[in-house]
Amino acid sequence: MNPRVQLTFASYNIHKGVGADGRRDPDRILTVLRELDADVIALQECDLRFGTRDSVLERSAIDDSPWRALPVARRATSLGWHGNAILVRRRFEPIEAHAVALPRLEPRGAVRGDFSVDGVRLRALGMHLDLSGLRRRDQIKAILTHVDECEGHCPTVLMGDFNQWGVGTGAMREFGSAWQSLAPGRSFPSRQPVAHLDRIVASHEWTVIGTGVHHSAMAAAASDHLPVWAKLELRQK
Repeated sequence: MNPRVQLTFASYNIHKGVGADGRRDPDRILTVLRELDADVIALQECDLRFGTRDSVLERSAIDDSPWRALPVARRATSLGWHGNAILVRRRFEPIEAHAVALPRLEPRGAVRGDFSVDGVRLRALGMHLDLSGLRRRDQIKAILTHVDECEGHCPTVLMGDFNQWGVGTGAMREFGSAWQSLAPGRSFPSRQPVAHLDRIVASHEWTVIGTGVHHSAMAAAASDHLPVWAKLELRQK
């Protein structure tokens, strides 16, 4: 029997650290991350878009946090790839991390990280999908193909800004019955959220304990998206 593994997964589009007031303030993002206190976090728009694609969050600040960034970046000064990064608790053991190529018209991408928790191998993918519904479907298909082709099946969680308004319609149909597609709540825009753009999708090895949107005063100010979360427990074998 596997040890009891219960983790909180979260997804947060940090809008390059630019808040609702138009100011770039990475410290606000870090405050929100500490409020969330999730075990695994997928970040979107965590790097500047132009030039050397520097990380919005300073490496020293990440080093002083409860998390480590899985090594998905392809540039020395970036935290992620196409702005996507995965943070995990420092006690988790990284196994491997990769950028995932997606069919795209816009600069979009996904990242994948495998890590071990109490001897159990787990997999997380973070993504920021296209504004086009047709392109989103192609991207989800590419992500699912990547997961199917990974060496070694393991419990998996997909997270990110899906840019999908309908809860169970459109591109979300691509997950079918093989996945648990969660819409934790309205997360965009952060001041008065009306859209379920940010999603979490879990494999059936997980039991869903709870989901939600983190809506604090700081989260409403720090980015144009609110973070979403899901508490999941690994089913016992």
